[in-house]
Amino acid sequence: MKIVIDQAVPFIRNVFEPYAEVVYKDGAEISRTDLVDADALICRTRTECNAELLLGTAVQIIATTTVSTSNIDTAFCEDHGIVMSNAAGSNSGGVMNYVFSALYGAAARRSLPLLGATFGIVGVGSTGKMVERTAQHLGFKILRYDPPRAEKEGPGNFCDLDTLLESSDIVSLHLPTNDNTRNIANDEFFSKMRLGAAFINAASGDLVDEDALIRQHSKLGPIIIDTWKNEPDINLKLMDIADIATPHIAGYSYQGKLRSTMMPVRAVARYFGIQELYDFFPVSEIEELNAVKLDLKGKNQGQIASIMQYNYPIFTDDFLFRVNPQGFIQLRDGYKYRKEFYTD
Repeated sequence: MKIVIDQAVPFIRNVFEPYAEVVYKDGAEISRTDLVDADALICRTRTECNAELLLGTAVQIIATTTVSTSNIDTAFCEDHGIVMSNAAGSNSGGVMNYVFSALYGAAARRSLPLLGATFGIVGVGSTGKMVERTAQHLGFKILRYDPPRAEKEGPGNFCDLDTLLESSDIVSLHLPTNDNTRNIANDEFFSKMRLGAAFINAASGDLVDEDALIRQHSKLGPIIIDTWKNEPDINLKLMDIADIATPHIAGYSYQGKLRSTMMPVRAVARYFGIQELYDFFPVSEIEELNAVKLDLKGKNQGQIASIMQYNYPIFTDDFLFRVNPQGFIQLRDGYKYRKEFYTD
């Protein structure tokens, strides 16, 4: 058996070596030649898994360390019997941390009050649920937009998008990218948002019409962007107007990285029957990066902002990106993992 693995996947060296021939390559340089006789591919978003790469290869399963599968031609894989596995939920804690560190940091810089604010969550999947729990813990009013969940569970806990946009002081995107959600944040979307409302996108750059956001930014409050169209060639005009701009690292917590390697390893192991790896979890001996519980009950906004910044100083990430936006890939690949925090 042969497995090709993106060399930037952490904690995976020597995991499959006892059971397979393993080839490590830069994700963007993985080619059809590498996969002709490969049974499995473990990748990140930098590998475009399309017909050009996969046609005529022996690949039976593609397991990605990311939540997004936007780099995978799912129709081609389904037509050719290639199993796909993603790391759904692996980065939820890290993204939740990012959202609140960024929100309280940006609000502190602008002297904006958050007490009693309404938090609109667009997409309430695994990450949206974590954002929701923390927002409730912090005393925000919550509005939820998630048509698939509303259809399955009933509309009682959800609202339509127009209501959310017109009633929310913070709008945070947590949707998957598909034909229904691509460019959902467009001119109409932003025109319906409240004057001075914060906008956060730490989900996918393809959800946002960046030109529309630039056109309408003056009516909004803090703009926080972690994911961009055309990465790594980001829109510098959008960076200029953003209160916080980062190079797609919202989910880059230490715990998230452990989980994002665990999930594809287990998927490949179970597909090929490697029982020794069914319950694989990367070994971690870095105690200082263990997740920490934050006591935020009874704290005022300034105290919460300080605690958040102490545990995740997000403006450092913002500064390093602004001084070197062309270093998008290097900043991601060389990112120093941060520990997650939780509130309950």
